[in-house]
Amino acid sequence: MGNTLRIGPVVLWLTVSLPLQAQTQASDLPLHLDPAWLTLIHYQPDLLGKGHTSQADDPDFFLSKEGKTSPKAELEATLEAIQQTGGGDSHARCRFPARDSWLREHLDLPTTEIECPGYEKWTETLNTESVTLVFAASYLNSPSSMFGHTFLRLDPPQEDDQTNLLLANTISYAADAAAHDSELLFAYRGIFGGYPGITTIQPYYEKIRLYSDIEHRDLWEYKLNLNQQEVDFMLAHAWEIRDRNFDYYFFDENCAYRLLALIDIARPGTNLLGEVSTHAIPSDTVRWVVDKDLVDEVYYRASAATAVAHSLSALPKPQQTLAAAIANGYVAPNSDEVLALPPQERAHLLDATYDYVRYQSEADSWPREVAAPLSHSLLRERSKIDGVASLDQPPEPKIRDDQGHDTFRISLGAGQLDHREFTQLTFRPAYHDVLDPPAGYRSGAQLQFLRLDARYYTNNDELQLEQLTGVEIRSLSPRDAFFSPLSWQVGFGGRRTDTGTKRVLAPYLEGGAGGSWRMGQHIQTFAVFTADVEIDDDLRRGYDAAPGADIGLLHQNNQFSLLAGAKTKAWIVSSQHRQDQIYAKGDWHFGREFSLFAEFTREEHYDRYQSTWHAGLHAYF
Repeated sequence: MGNTLRIGPVVLWLTVSLPLQAQTQASDLPLHLDPAWLTLIHYQPDLLGKGHTSQADDPDFFLSKEGKTSPKAELEATLEAIQQTGGGDSHARCRFPARDSWLREHLDLPTTEIECPGYEKWTETLNTESVTLVFAASYLNSPSSMFGHTFLRLDPPQEDDQTNLLLANTISYAADAAAHDSELLFAYRGIFGGYPGITTIQPYYEKIRLYSDIEHRDLWEYKLNLNQQEVDFMLAHAWEIRDRNFDYYFFDENCAYRLLALIDIARPGTNLLGEVSTHAIPSDTVRWVVDKDLVDEVYYRASAATAVAHSLSALPKPQQTLAAAIANGYVAPNSDEVLALPPQERAHLLDATYDYVRYQSEADSWPREVAAPLSHSLLRERSKIDGVASLDQPPEPKIRDDQGHDTFRISLGAGQLDHREFTQLTFRPAYHDVLDPPAGYRSGAQLQFLRLDARYYTNNDELQLEQLTGVEIRSLSPRDAFFSPLSWQVGFGGRRTDTGTKRVLAPYLEGGAGGSWRMGQHIQTFAVFTADVEIDDDLRRGYDAAPGADIGLLHQNNQFSLLAGAKTKAWIVSSQHRQDQIYAKGDWHFGREFSLFAEFTREEHYDRYQSTWHAGLHAYF
């Protein structure tokens, strides 16, 4: 009996170690350091030292107590566990089918069958033949969606053109945030890893309901060219990480990052995660997937808001006014003014108005007692017109979101501030401002974070930090007879401010709200009421505050962008004075890689005038 107890551990050790030794002899790289194994357990190299740490933060994801930081210990524990007899959902082969498949392929282990009822039912329900990467466009009104969002759609076999992909399931990764958390708390905790991230499965129609119908976000669908074996392996790993905790970080370990890991696992060697540096912007990650030749075809799905806006814009101006009057109850659908129109024009008017009323009842919660009777009247009048087709669906944009400029920008320029010449270098990790090339981005939208502006003044060889922008958001959405969005802006960071005797770097917080109106296809005007707060010991009371206004004009097209206007502020705490400014900024775009920029401001501050001009080059990476 004693010899048996001694021999047992030896036999187990040989069972585990001999395959690993064989692999080491066959290759210079030990099996536990194989890039595919490291990706499968989500290991990343440690910043200091030669070790690895898994990004998985759930103890149940590991079979070894040292698995979080030891690829070798986790591989040995997994190899031991999958060779145990038995079966059922609690067996290691059923809990980790992707690991089991990978190890058996690399170590030539017996391919004995095992019963895994839960996993088998799960894969049978998903019934996946192909995978589509879906990108939901950016949505500035929610911190979690400012950069857009990505998820995977699991497509069933396409037996014919009638296959309803709306019923397909999706895989997504998102922060498991508390329902009562405010948007500001969500943003703070999302940046610093205060939430667990969970991988979930949901029907596609629920995603469309959320993103397209409620949040008014267009969807881009990128069908991946994965074969069936790669699709099955991706699903096997999705089973392994379902409901497992991976700490969520807004800028890097986010929704897009986790999906890149899944694609890397499905097709080893793709190394999409190797593209990630300081941040993983969803539109950038889609661009990487396209650049790696992983996409077969792309399909555009317009949001409800886009479809309604397209229907209304197709009407002549007089009929747009008539549609607004019908929708607001001033004109009946069967009025003489409507009946006087030719059948085709009347049909299109009724269709567009019905789409608008239905949209408002869904998005803005128009009372049912108002929307339902009006919708019924519109449909009744439309049914009396035969032989007229409905309005066309919105056309696919010429430039997709992933085809816009890269989000990392470096700028080098020269200028003059009140006769002091300077050279300025600017780093902006992400994302877009209103003067950048607009193709692929929301019109009038601006979102920048961690932008750093450094100046070198040549007259006295002085290097200064001119501004550090933590976050800057601006949304200039035009208003019209049908839609009345609020234009707004918010930002914080540190900037040079004039105290009357010197320029100091002061923390600031600014915001504003107002309206914007379109004047042409590429031009809009805006008026925003603003509020600024600055904090610094050099200010008389340690801080100052100023209400103000910003009135201007914005022009955007693919060759040239212009922002011009006038600002005024009334500082009312530490010193009572006004700060008035006129400004003009222009960018000339050369494709998606470069822009020449020039800007000029003339400012009156502390009863003196000073001018600033600045010109140079933006490069996008």
